Amino acid sequence: MVPDVSTGSDTRGLIAYLFGPGRRDEHTDPHIVAAWDMAGASDLGRDPAATYSQLAKRLDTHVDLRTRELGSKKSPQHVWHCPVRTAPGDRYLTDVEWAEVARRIVHAAGIAPEGDEKACRWIAVRHADDHIHIMATTVRADGRRPRTHRDGQRAQAECRKIEAEFGLRRLKSGDLTAPRTPTSAERAKAERQGQAVTARQWLREQAYAVAAAVRNEADYFTVLQSLGIKVKTRLGPETGDVIGYSLAAPGDTNVAGEPVWYGGSKLAPDLSINRLRERLPDQKVADHSRYVADPADPWRHTTIAVHAARTVLYSSDDAAAHGYLAAFGDVLYNIANATTGPHRAELRAAAMALNRARHSATRADHQAATALRKAAKELVYASSEPDGLAIALLFATVHLARAAANWHEQRGHEQQAAAAEEAFRHLQAGYQQAAAPVLADLARRAPRAATARRFEQDVRVALPDHADQILADPAWAALTTTLAHAETAGHNPRRLLAEVGSQRELGSAEHPAEVLNWRITAQPNRRAQAARRQSTISGTSARSATPHPPVAPVATRPEEHSRHR
Repeated sequence: MVPDVSTGSDTRGLIAYLFGPGRRDEHTDPHIVAAWDMAGASDLGRDPAATYSQLAKRLDTHVDLRTRELGSKKSPQHVWHCPVRTAPGDRYLTDVEWAEVARRIVHAAGIAPEGDEKACRWIAVRHADDHIHIMATTVRADGRRPRTHRDGQRAQAECRKIEAEFGLRRLKSGDLTAPRTPTSAERAKAERQGQAVTARQWLREQAYAVAAAVRNEADYFTVLQSLGIKVKTRLGPETGDVIGYSLAAPGDTNVAGEPVWYGGSKLAPDLSINRLRERLPDQKVADHSRYVADPADPWRHTTIAVHAARTVLYSSDDAAAHGYLAAFGDVLYNIANATTGPHRAELRAAAMALNRARHSATRADHQAATALRKAAKELVYASSEPDGLAIALLFATVHLARAAANWHEQRGHEQQAAAAEEAFRHLQAGYQQAAAPVLADLARRAPRAATARRFEQDVRVALPDHADQILADPAWAALTTTLAHAETAGHNPRRLLAEVGSQRELGSAEHPAEVLNWRITAQPNRRAQAARRQSTISGTSARSATPHPPVAPVATRPEEHSRHR
């Protein structure tokens, strides 16, 4: 059951909407199910002689009296409006049940406490099977305004109790940190234009994706404009610095033909200019040329950083953990953008789902997650998508999403836990789509029987407690291929198995050979590293031995050119 509190200043206008046909003729049999006084409330749905103005005047009685006594204009935002809707799939409530719901919500919100004879005037109108609209005028009979502080949160809490008592679907409790939902007018506009999402939702996703990829504030605005999004910044009167910004979607205009602007903080709390600056330190372009020597490095470094993030989620530092969750959202957006396979849609859905898990009352320590965020941004500059490493990274994100769901659940963040669980399901589906052909190819290229028996002995020595389960895993053949590759790259298989097996426990893993396969895949090529180090040392020695460098340019080898590009 979902309440949605808002305020306004037009009593008659809201009444006309509630008893009218609706914007798309969706209102059927509008009538009052409860009111401050059923005898005094004119039910336009049942009394043909009743008028909008008549009902508005009765609801505004205390508002008008206060206005005359004070000799001022009507109290601002004196109309309180709260639609209450049951969840899809719930049974339809009777008028009597909806009346009880309405009375309990106006009591909980402070509009009309039970037994208070001087409370505000209100009505509850039903014009559809699955919801009612409660409207009130927020001036009491004694001329005072009601105490409606945190009225939306109190209405939410009462709805959770009503759901349990009425046998309705139990929704997740919020903590007032969710991004703003689109209004009914925004949804109707999107439907008219044939759009699947509203302009607000589209802008939010674009802003998140761009913030995940760019390295500084200037690039953030530049990339948004390159996507056709209009950007309007607000400057400080004294310093001239940017103190806020608004975005407008291409082609989204009002009746006057002007762009419809949405402030960054109105799209999502962490898209405000100040929150963005916490996550976008001014990084120089020169900082991200270090991975060009090996195209696999961005994927490997991000995988290692994701594994580290999972460890932080099991620590007691909530601020650091929340910083890692925010950076994890950037990782998912950048993986989706760097991926070309059929699982890309699942990765994008996971990134969008995780956005809700980024927001909680805990203030994030973004500096703690600098390594993860920097590694994620390297994926934007990755020149290729190595199959094995890409799957290893995706495998790591699946486990981090599950850890994120557990982290929120342990702290009572119901909506965030549900969002992280949804992201986990999308990542798991994407991983299964991407991993199946890669594992099959590794199994097809398994080494000779003698080599496989040698690796089997290595497993029994390095991981004796898990050996039988590893060798019975369907992914064992694929693991032997990966071990052969690691051995060629300069690793000792037995020592490597012991090392990756001790990173985290294997007892709870359903497929331990698969787990080991991706952990080993993420290990660096030791022979290639040694060769690069030797090349660097040789180059440095040669330069030191030349007292005066030549004036004419010297041709570089292709590998040196790519390394220093």
